[in-house]
Order: sequence, then C-alpha cells, then structure tokens
Amino acid sequence: MATYPLFPVEEEWRHQFFFADTVPSIGGAIGTGLFLGTGNALKTGGPVGLLLGYTIVGTICYAMMLCLGEMVSYLPVPGGHIKLAERFVNPAFSFTLGWNYWYNWIITLPTELSASAVLIDYWEHRKISDAAWISVCLVVVIFINMLGAGAYGEAEFFFVCFKVITIVGLLILGVVLDLGGGPNHDRIGFRYWKHPGPFVQFNGIGGAKGRFLGWWSVMSQAAFSYIGTEIVGMAAGEAKNPRQNLPKAIKRIYIRILLFYIGGAWTIAWLHLGLTSDAASSPFVIAISHAGIKGLPSVINAAIVTSSWSSASSCLYTSSRALYGLAISGNAPKFFAHTSKFGLPYVAVTFCALFCSLAYMGVRSGPLKVFGWFSNMTAIAGLMTWFGIAFTYVRFYAGMKAQGYDRSKLPFSSPLQPYAAWYVIISTVVICFFSGFKVFLKGGWDQADFVTTYLPFILFPIFYFGARYFLHKTPMVDAAVMNFLTGTAQDSDDESPPRNVLEKFWAKL
Repeated sequence: MATYPLFPVEEEWRHQFFFADTVPSIGGAIGTGLFLGTGNALKTGGPVGLLLGYTIVGTICYAMMLCLGEMVSYLPVPGGHIKLAERFVNPAFSFTLGWNYWYNWIITLPTELSASAVLIDYWEHRKISDAAWISVCLVVVIFINMLGAGAYGEAEFFFVCFKVITIVGLLILGVVLDLGGGPNHDRIGFRYWKHPGPFVQFNGIGGAKGRFLGWWSVMSQAAFSYIGTEIVGMAAGEAKNPRQNLPKAIKRIYIRILLFYIGGAWTIAWLHLGLTSDAASSPFVIAISHAGIKGLPSVINAAIVTSSWSSASSCLYTSSRALYGLAISGNAPKFFAHTSKFGLPYVAVTFCALFCSLAYMGVRSGPLKVFGWFSNMTAIAGLMTWFGIAFTYVRFYAGMKAQGYDRSKLPFSSPLQPYAAWYVIISTVVICFFSGFKVFLKGGWDQADFVTTYLPFILFPIFYFGARYFLHKTPMVDAAVMNFLTGTAQDSDDESPPRNVLEKFWAKL
C-alpha cells in the first residue's frame, strides 16, 4: 500500500510472500464502513435509500477504477496517480493529490480506533472508559508498524483472510435469516419494506423531499465504505507483469463491488434492523441477536473488532509511507525521509501515530459521534482523490488524442471513456458540495458537522492554488508534449505460477 518505491526490506517481503500483492486489493474492499457505518445509513435512508446510495456510489467507484486502470496498466510508475498527475496535469496538482492522500489516511486512522471503541461497547456498555480500549488498540497498531513491513505484511494477510471469511459468512447467514432459517424461524422477506417503508422521511420531513434527503444522506456514508479501492493502482509500480495483472485486477473490481458492498447492503436492507436498534452496534450483530442465535453475535463482533484493528494498522502504514514519499519528492520536510538501517521510516511513522490521539475525543463526545465526524472527513477527502484521478485521466485522454495514440492498443481501455471520467468529476463534486445539507435545515445547524464535512473539500483548492502560485509555478502540461514513453509497462517471465489449488483460487480471487 506504499505510495512510492518500497524499501529493500519491503521489497524482500513482497518477493518472499506469495500472497503479498493481493493484500491491498482485497483488504481495501472491507472495513468498518461496511460492518458498522451501514447501520446509520439504513437508519437515515431506509432499505431502498441504502441500496440506491451504495449502488450509485459503486458505479462512481467503478468508473474511477476504469480511469485509473487505463493509466497505471500502461504507465505503472511508483506513486500511481500522484506521479501521473505531475506528468499529465502539473506539479501543483500532484502536490495537492499527495497531501490529500496523506490527509485521507491520517484521518481514517482515528476513525478506525473510534470504531473499535464503539464495537467494544457492545459488551461493556461503557462500564470501562473508552480511552482504555482506544489505548489497547493503539498499542497493537503501533507495535505492528514499528516491527517493519515484513511483520505488517504477514499480519495484514491473516487479517484480510479473516475479514473475507467473515463477510462471506455474514452474507450467507443474512440470506438464511431472511428466509426464516434462524432459531426463531421468522421469515422476514420484504416485510420491513412495507412497514415502516422503503424510505425514511429524513428528520420527519414529509413527502418526496424527505425521502430524497434520506437517500442523499446515505451517499457520503457509502463513499466512506468504498474509499481505498484505488489502492490497487498505488501498488502498480511494484506489481509483477503489470500489462497482464493490472487489467485483470481492474476488470474484477466490479465483482468485489457486487459481492462485498452491494451484497452487504442487500443483506442489511432485507433485515432492516438498523432502524429499530441502537446504531452504536454493527447491523449484522443486531440481526443475529434478533434471530436468537446464542453466542454468535459476540463472535461476529469480535471479528469486526479485529477488522478495525487491521484497518487502523493499514492506515498508519499507508499514511507514513505517503508522508515519506512526499518528503523524498520535495513536497514535505526532508526529515520525514529518515529511515532506520532496516528501511523503516520511523520519523514518518512516529509523526503519523501522533494523530491517533484524535480518537480520544470520543471519551467526552462519545465514540459513535467521533466516528461520524471522522468518517465524513474521510469520505470527502477520498471523493476528492477520485476527482483528482478522473481529472488526471481527462488530461491523459487529451494527450493520447493529440499525439495520435490508438487507445485500443493499450493493455487496458474502456469504451466508456471519456464519459466515465466526466461522470466521476461531476458526481464527486456534487456529492461533496451537498453532503452537509442537513446543517442548513431549520434547527439543524451543527458547527462540528459543518467543519468536518466541508474542511477537506475546501482544503483541496487551497492546497492547489497555494502550490500553483507559491511552490510550483509550472503551467498545465500541453497535451501535445506529454510524455507517454517513460515508465511504460514491461512484463517479465519470472513470475512463479500457482503451485497448488489454493494458490490458483487465491490468484483468481
């Protein structure tokens, strides 16, 4: 999940560990946004609002991956879209995307720690201070990252396997419970879609307006669940045989979207229990509890807690490497580039770990409230990353056209371009601009919600124009002189084929 070239110790880990390259792509598909955040999305949008929100954002995500996939499969440069932005837009845009990427993951870090406190409260009901549980999770996360990339990679592999098994099992269990296969033999079907109804009247606002606002409130929460999918492209510089493997990974993104996100949303929308239960719990755990299955709710909740630990560990790893990358490229202070003799960027790791303390805000305000604040910030920052990827692709497309390149000859191309890119650009800006609508409703003003929603949206143009006029005064790169030759993908024959059925299955997945 590194942003720039991996260190020698990390490179050694990737070559020795067969499944290392699959960790970012599958692990990025599952997190607390799906396990925990969907409960609040169901509560504010209703089952149809939830499904519409996750489906529409899923199409935006897929369109973004079409843009990213076409660029990185042809130019698998270390740094992914951040370095490509420098080549096809200008250095100021690359600067902005780099810092936005770091900001995205550094804010996700306390989000995951807050989520772990919310999940543990399912058992403790705040009998023990949330600060204690946040501290325990924090120690685990920092310990894994201070051991280096090898320990992180192996721990993350097993965490990801556990998450994949958990979500697949929950999807199957959800269908069984919906059809009446639980101990109470209650066949739910679409009962809750009729009463209280498929939509929620947002804040009691009647008619189509209330239903529309209920659906729209789901959009940013759905975006939070999808954020991280683009990590597949960030690892392009270290991928083996990128002309073959990256197009395969991009083409299979829709399978993960349908299975994990849309499948999870369908399961929760069927059971519909997020509307009638405490949102401070996973809707999956609530559903299993209502079905009368003894013991399993605690098992699933424990699995989701480990998911939040895994995600927090990934956030610290990714943000520290992003900061290291910014330092070696001259966009951050040089001391962040200091490493140990084992290649660990300990200064960047330590600095990023300091932001974990933001999770302690939940001790006073409540971890669920803080989780909501940080998930808003993460969603908006992530959507702006998608915006940047799509805009970079529009410039890439213009350069290809101006210089007479045949896109059909590229390792991967989509007939939906450039319309898919413009769809991403327009939709991400619209979602970000209107995501904080509820603070403008009568009696709905909340200063904290306003700041956490619009701060990352406002920072993006501030960073760009600040860098454009004070740091990097290079104008927009002319399409006629864009460099399409340096760093083009070259496949090799040294990739080891799968050795058994398990490795074949995992490679396919």
